[in-house]
Amino acid sequence: MTDTVQTGAGAVRGTVTDGVWAFLGIRYAAAPVGPARFAAPAPAPRWEGVRDATAPGPTCPQSPYAAPAAALLGNVIEPGDECLNLSVWTPDPGASALPVMVWIHGGAFTRGSNRIESYDGRAFARDGVVLVSVNYRLGIPGFLSLDGAPDNRGLLDQIAALRWVQDNIRAFGGNPDNVTVFGESAGGMSVAALLASPAATGLFHRAVVQSGNATAAADVEDARRVTAVLAGNLGVPATAAAFGALDPGRLQSAQDDLGLELAQNPDPARWGASVVQRGLGVMSLFPTIDGEVLTSLPIDALAAGAGTDVPVLAGTTTDEFRFFLVPTGIAAAITADTLPFVLHRYGIDPATADLYAGHRPGATPGDVLAAILTDYAFRSGTVALADAIVRGGGTARLYEFAWPSPVQDLRACHALEIAFVFDRLDVAHRLTGDRPPQSLADEMHRAWVQFATTGDPGWAPIGASRPVRVFGGEGDPVVTDPRSDELACWIG
Repeated sequence: MTDTVQTGAGAVRGTVTDGVWAFLGIRYAAAPVGPARFAAPAPAPRWEGVRDATAPGPTCPQSPYAAPAAALLGNVIEPGDECLNLSVWTPDPGASALPVMVWIHGGAFTRGSNRIESYDGRAFARDGVVLVSVNYRLGIPGFLSLDGAPDNRGLLDQIAALRWVQDNIRAFGGNPDNVTVFGESAGGMSVAALLASPAATGLFHRAVVQSGNATAAADVEDARRVTAVLAGNLGVPATAAAFGALDPGRLQSAQDDLGLELAQNPDPARWGASVVQRGLGVMSLFPTIDGEVLTSLPIDALAAGAGTDVPVLAGTTTDEFRFFLVPTGIAAAITADTLPFVLHRYGIDPATADLYAGHRPGATPGDVLAAILTDYAFRSGTVALADAIVRGGGTARLYEFAWPSPVQDLRACHALEIAFVFDRLDVAHRLTGDRPPQSLADEMHRAWVQFATTGDPGWAPIGASRPVRVFGGEGDPVVTDPRSDELACWIG
């Protein structure tokens, strides 16, 4: 056995710990610097000798999370030109035909990386899976629509990484004909986009969408409105050449200001209806329907039959939106008088609050708002995605993560399930508390491994009804159409 593997661009040396090989920070594309900052990803240059792959690589440019989120999420920022890198964990580079899983991180398309401890793939490798975790361009470099540059550069990076997997994963013991792509939040939205993209056809064979949807794509005209606002703020033409000439730090600062401007004034007349609605009033930079990478809104492409040969597992957490409302103090500030006005801001009928409050005796107005926005922003989009896949002739299964974290009354909040999926509860105490149930991680991790291996995680796909596998709940682990009257507020 050896700790050295030969890739198409050169040899890499990793480390072996407790029977798991880790090869970290491998370049899958050329550094996106200089004229390449707004170009499609180019192949990584070849190297001579053996390249060290014993430490994670640089992260793509980004700003730190704001304090409430930073206290809960362990994001690491490590500047460096070679940010288009990936990491591989394998049980044995000398094996053959092992299932492969490719992780796409979240972060609202502006933050995150493959360096986060919860994304360490050793438990997957321990259980016979080759795990690949990918960095991709974020924010302005990844998703701003510019004259003189291809759109969706962040998605193009993900596609380039999947092509790298096809070309190289056999050297790590993996089977390129059995690849599962999975991601959470913006990563889940990315997976839905890849399912719909003709440019990604054939690069993966199963997909998992965690807390994502298939509507996170702006019309190109509206994406260019965002570009015009940003160019005006910077005082430069809305071209790749002009943006490429700016200092990266200045671009990052302008991007941060842009996000605040949208959140404070989500006016469709300024930003475009598709940006405000599909970005939920908070995301200004996300995929664009460019006619090439995305030829239509992903959910429409899926309903029309795109990706029908790729089984999909999709789900959410029970209390997604508490992550955004509770630590910030917003939930505590909501009153019975202000709740209708907040719902109106999202275009939600204030009468919806009566239904949700009626199912939650003793809930505060902030609790009711969190439940409504969880379904509005996450659960409804996930169920609609699964329904579209079935209408298009594909197969979809649904899950819900229901275990309530004791931390800050977050309950089953956004991103809580990730450490359970990766079986890395040892590094997730900021979100899980000190005594998260290992048995739940065993269940959830096993289901993901089984899905990647066989295509069947252990429960039935949706059809005339929607069976949902509930992890960490009480009672029957499979529930048909849970809280259907609330879901009916958003979809049929």
